[in-house]
Order: sequence, then structure tokens, then C-alpha cells
Amino acid sequence: MTADMKAFQAHEHAGCVARGVMAAEELCTARSVRLTTARRRVLEILLAEHKALGAYEVLAKLSEHGESAHPPAAYRALDFLVEHGLAHRVERLNAFIACCEPGDGHRPVFLICRDCRSVAEAMDARDDSALQGTAERVGFRIEQSSVELEGLCPSCLPESA
Repeated sequence: MTADMKAFQAHEHAGCVARGVMAAEELCTARSVRLTTARRRVLEILLAEHKALGAYEVLAKLSEHGESAHPPAAYRALDFLVEHGLAHRVERLNAFIACCEPGDGHRPVFLICRDCRSVAEAMDARDDSALQGTAERVGFRIEQSSVELEGLCPSCLPESA
């Protein structure tokens, strides 16, 4: 099973969190930026869930654990994580998910389950040459892109499917 499809498979979440935090620490050290306690905690929440979480859901999880949950702090942490390639914003859900390949600079493809909101980040290599060619013809430089595919995950598919 590839790391990017774990959202749709039963597995041990503690390993996901540990590996994700370790990768984040290495990336932050290499970039000389700080993975503060608040940023680390928000990343841990995203890593443990395997589904897209809105900012207020992140705040609720912080509160559940008795941690300070102020909206500006959560938004700043999420912005930091996205800026440094540790998380992605899933536009369709107005929510966030931990990146399965932190800091890689890839263009993600998200598989979003419309029932359970699980999100898998597909790491299949996309051929962006057509998009790149179109952009270049009109003098546009692509800085960021993602594809969001909505459907049903294996757990939510009807038995007859």
C-alpha cells in the first residue's frame, strides 16, 4: 500500500503521525524555520485524521485536548503548514489535509469521498504539459495547481458497486 492511499485503508495511525512530524522537523530545520508547538500540534491533528478538516474542526480538536484554541493561532499554524508544503488546502471542502510528501513541490490530486470526507492524496505523476502549454501561449505562469476528484471511497461504496 502506498503512503498516499492510506486514507482508504485500515492501518496504524500512530506511525503516520510519527513519520509526518519527523519529516516536518527535517524540512523546517533545512529551511531554518520553526515548527512551533502550536504548528506541530495542528500538523499532528491533520496527520491523525486522514480526512480534510476545517479550521474550526482543528480548533475543536485542540480544545478537546485542553489546549489553547484561539482562531488566529490555528489559522496562522495552518497557513504556515500550507506555505511550507506540510499541508494542503482542499478547496472543495474549504478544509486542510496533511501532505503525504512534505515539501516536495508536487501538484496534488485529491480523491475526496463525498460521504465520509476521507481524502487521499494521489501521487500519480500527472502530465501537465497541455496545461503548461496553454498557459505559456497566453503568457501565464502556473505557480500552483491541484485537482480534486469527488466520489465514494471503498468503505462508502454500495455493496453492488
